[in-house]
Amino acid sequence: MSIQCKAAVLRTSGAPRPFADSRPISIEQVTLAPPKAEEVLVRIAGAGLCHSDLSVINGDRPRPLPMLLGHEGSGEIVEIGAAVTDLKVGDHVVFQFSASCGRCRRCLEGRPQICERAASSRAAGELMAGGSRITSMNGEVVAHHTGISCMAQYAVVDRGSVVVVDKALPLADAALFGCAVMTGVGAVINTARLRPGDSVAIIGLGGVGLNGVLGARVGGAETIVAIDLDDSKLALARELGATHTVNARDPKCAEQVRDLTGGGVDHAVELAGAINALTATAREGRTTPADQAGGTITITNVGVFGIDAGTPIINGDESAIFCMGSIQRRPWVVGEADVTMTYPTD
Repeated sequence: MSIQCKAAVLRTSGAPRPFADSRPISIEQVTLAPPKAEEVLVRIAGAGLCHSDLSVINGDRPRPLPMLLGHEGSGEIVEIGAAVTDLKVGDHVVFQFSASCGRCRRCLEGRPQICERAASSRAAGELMAGGSRITSMNGEVVAHHTGISCMAQYAVVDRGSVVVVDKALPLADAALFGCAVMTGVGAVINTARLRPGDSVAIIGLGGVGLNGVLGARVGGAETIVAIDLDDSKLALARELGATHTVNARDPKCAEQVRDLTGGGVDHAVELAGAINALTATAREGRTTPADQAGGTITITNVGVFGIDAGTPIINGDESAIFCMGSIQRRPWVVGEADVTMTYPTD
């Protein structure tokens, strides 16, 4: 049965700032169609505001409009499709924006995070079964954001877009696992392939970067150097497990990192999404100078097409740079969840 709920709908992208005046987003009633066979209906408990939401709002990442925003969230299953057998009503779940079909070329290669079918569906503002489940009160089709659209009271999503979590975890807080945690921790452990005893520099200490620090600690890094412009964030990073902190405003920032790590870190992980951070990442890894090649650089900007980091970042065949995900023509940022304020949909 279809339901109606409140939702944050983006009507215009690239509107002038401040957005409080131009108001590209409106809170309005929408209708959700019931989930199809491999889909579920989720009652939303929490949704995080992320910089990749902003990149759609400001026009850096063009998407079909109107669009119901939100990709980092959590909630409770209230209805399941006929083909969903491993979930039940009442399960607590977090969303994840990398659903996969399991059958395309990339999935069969063991890279479901770049599933071709999911990528084309997300770009079209649809779910993988085709089409949107969201309509406005006048019958206008509303696009899905990354197959999730959780800035609403309810969401219909693909089965692969949810992960069950323990009910002991505060459900609203669990929303952070949907982007900040899996991006920051995943970049360090899965993409950079951190090994116990390695040294790592985490550049940028927003929601994603702080989770990168936690990932480095969980992964057994011996030296964790946290870098940011904000001293309060550096202090929090030390509480979360950073062994050293360096303020990026210091002109000798890179020199300090090299002194702390005997020439440079094994892994430099950029989690800020800024050009200056990309440059700093290149300078702090073992990929420079040339006589200390062999480190890795991991960049979380999903699209870095055409960016000049300002310094060589690849030295011979012993160094590596990892860019996971899709390439966009304009750079955009994953992460940076703001958990300092909460906003009701009323």
